[in-house]
Amino acid sequence: MKLVVDQDGCGGHGRCVAVAPDLFDLDDDGVSSPITEEIGTDQQAAAEEAIANCPQSAIRIV
Repeated sequence: MKLVVDQDGCGGHGRCVAVAPDLFDLDDDGVSSPITEEIGTDQQAAAEEAIANCPQSAIRIV
């Protein structure tokens, strides 16, 4: 599974980092990016929680 953040759609709220700090990082402008694109099944629940908490719907798993 691949974790993707639409960087143009990211509003910089940081909720993804708050709920899944092992999966996301914020750049100097507050835009989120995945720490690693490939995630394992053990990380899927944390990724799904970040997706659910993103007010911009900028995160997805493909």
